[in-house]
Amino acid sequence: MSFIRIENISKFFSAMVNNEAEGMPALAGISLDIREGEFISIVGPSGCGKSTILEMIAGLQLPTEGQVIINGEVVREAPPRNREALKAYEKKFFLRSPVHNDFFRNRQRFDIAMVFQDHSIYPWKTSIENIIFALKLKNVQKESLIPQAEQALAMVGLKGFENRYPYQLSGGMRQRVALARALAVRPRILLMDEPFGLLDTFTRERLQDDLMAIWQRTALTVVYVTHDIDEAVYLSERIVLMNARPGVIRNIVEVRLDRPRRRLESAFTDICNNIRLIFRSEMRGEYTHGVI
Repeated sequence: MSFIRIENISKFFSAMVNNEAEGMPALAGISLDIREGEFISIVGPSGCGKSTILEMIAGLQLPTEGQVIINGEVVREAPPRNREALKAYEKKFFLRSPVHNDFFRNRQRFDIAMVFQDHSIYPWKTSIENIIFALKLKNVQKESLIPQAEQALAMVGLKGFENRYPYQLSGGMRQRVALARALAVRPRILLMDEPFGLLDTFTRERLQDDLMAIWQRTALTVVYVTHDIDEAVYLSERIVLMNARPGVIRNIVEVRLDRPRRRLESAFTDICNNIRLIFRSEMRGEYTHGVI
C-alpha cells in the first residue's frame, strides 16, 4: 500500500501576457506512489516542477488538479501557526470550504520536515537554539527540549557545537544544523530540496554518507530533489526522471545495488550513464515514456 500517493496532479501559474492573464503549466498529470520507508529521488532540469512536488506533499501549496494523499488522508493547505495567519485563513475559507469547517475539529498535521538548499537557520541563534525553536513550534514539552535537541545534533555529528552560531560554522556544518532541526521533530517524512547542492564535493559526499546512515537507522520516508545523477544513484531506491515545461514523469529507474554503494564500481557507473542517455535521448525526441 502506498504511504504517499500523488494522483494525477497538475499545477498552473498565472502570468500576464500582453496585459492578459494566461495560465502557465508547471506540472501536467503527475502520478506517483511512494512506499513507507522508501528513499526516492526526483531528478530533472530546472523548471520541471521538482520543488513544486515537494511543496504540494508538504501542503505548502495545492495542486490545480489532482490530489496528494498521505497515509489515506488528502493533503490540504498547511494550517496556520499563529494568530495573524489564523485570521487570514478564516477570511479565506469562512463558510466557503469544508477545510474551514474541519479546521478546529481535525487539524491536519502530517509528520513532515523539510530541508532546503539554503540551510535557512537563524543567524542570531546558536545551533541548539535553532533546534529548540523548531521543537517549540511542535509543542514539545519543556523538559524534553534540550535533550531532544542535543540528540538531534549528535545524530548529525555536531556534538560539542551546540553553542556555536552559524557564522562560526562551515557551510557543511550549517547544513547539518538544518538537517538536525528537521530530524529533531521526529518526522515520518523528510523532504529534501537539493540540500547539498551548494557544498564542495568532499563535504557533499560525506553528508550523503551521514544521511544514508540516518535513513537506515530511522526508516524515514525520504523524497529527495537533486540535479546530480550520481547523488541520486548513490542515495536512492528509485529515481524519478522528469522533463520540463510542463513537468512530466518520463521514467522511473530502480536502483538495485547493495549498500554501501561504491561510486567507482561498473554497476554504479552503468546506471548513471544509462540515466544520462535517457535524458539525452529525450532532448532529441527519441525516447518515450517507460519504466526500466
